[in-house]
Amino acid sequence: MRGLRKAFSSGGLLRRRPVVALEDVSFAVSRGEAVAIVGESGSGKSTIARILLRLVSPGAGEIRLEGTDVLAAEPRRASLAYRARVQMVFQDPFGSLNPVHSVGHHLSRPLLRHRRAGRDAVRARALDLLRTVGLEPAEEIIDRHPHQLSGGQRQRVAIARALAVEPDVLVADEPTSMLDVSIRSGVLALLGRLKRERGLAIVLITHDLAAARLLADRILVLYRGRLVEDGPAAAVVDAPAHPYTRALLASASHAAPIEAPAPHPPAATAGGGCPFAPRCPEAIEICRAVDPPARTLDGGRRVRCHLPPDDGAAERRGPASPRAG
Repeated sequence: MRGLRKAFSSGGLLRRRPVVALEDVSFAVSRGEAVAIVGESGSGKSTIARILLRLVSPGAGEIRLEGTDVLAAEPRRASLAYRARVQMVFQDPFGSLNPVHSVGHHLSRPLLRHRRAGRDAVRARALDLLRTVGLEPAEEIIDRHPHQLSGGQRQRVAIARALAVEPDVLVADEPTSMLDVSIRSGVLALLGRLKRERGLAIVLITHDLAAARLLADRILVLYRGRLVEDGPAAAVVDAPAHPYTRALLASASHAAPIEAPAPHPPAATAGGGCPFAPRCPEAIEICRAVDPPARTLDGGRRVRCHLPPDDGAAERRGPASPRAG
C-alpha cells in the first residue's frame, strides 16, 4: 500500500467538511510475515482494512499485489480472483457466521464458489479445514451450528472459512478482542502457525500491543490516520520511540485509557504542527509549529517525532530547539 489517503464527509447538508481518515500511509507485507497495525479507536485502522479488502476506495494511493496495481487493473469492483487472494477474519466470530447454517455450510460455500472442490469432495475438504485450525473431532463439529460452539471455536471456523480459498493475505480485524483471555493466545498461536507453515501474509488490526507483540514481526503505530512509528515488534514494544506509542503501552499496563482527544479533532495536516502535540506530555514549541517528517532510526525503525529516543529528558523539558528533524 503506497501513499494511501482517505477522507470522509462529515456534518449536515449545508455545512459538510472533510474528515481525514488516512494521510500518506505506506507499508508492505511479505509472504510469511505478520504486520500489526496498532492504534486507539478512530485512528484509521479499520479504514486500512476496508481499503485492502476493496470494500472502500482510497482517495489517493496504490494497492500493489506482487507488483500489480490492483486499483488500476480493477478500478470499480474487486475481481473474484482478488477476493480469493485477500481474505478477512472479522472481529465478531458470532456475527460473521450465519446462525441458520451449519459449520459445513459456511465452509462449503467458498470452496464451491471459488472452485476449490467439487460437490463430491467438498465435505472431505471442509473436514480437512477444520482439522487444520485445530477443531476436533471434525466429524462432529461440521454439522453443528454457531450457537453450539464456544467463541474460540467460532473464530477458528471463521479462520477455516478464510483459508478455504487458499489466500495469500489474511486481514485479521481484532480477531481476539471478543474472546476470553484464556483462549486468545490459542487463536494467535494458530495464526502464527499458519503464517510459518503456509507462508501466509497477515495484516493484524488491533489496539492490543500484547497481541501484536506475540504474533507480529513488525508493528505500525497509527495516530489520526498517520503512521507515527514502525519497526520490529520487539523493538517497538520494548523501547518505543514515539510518545504516543509509550502512551499506548502505559495505558495497557495500567488498564486505563490515555487522555481523551478533543471532541472534534482537526485533520492530521491542519495547523502545521504535530497532530499528537496537544496530547503529548513531552511537546515543545517546535512540535506545535512544525509537522515532523519521518526519520529512520537504528534497526530499520522509523518515527515521526522531533524528539527521537537519544534526546535527553532535560532537553525535552527545556526550550525549543530550531532543528526540525
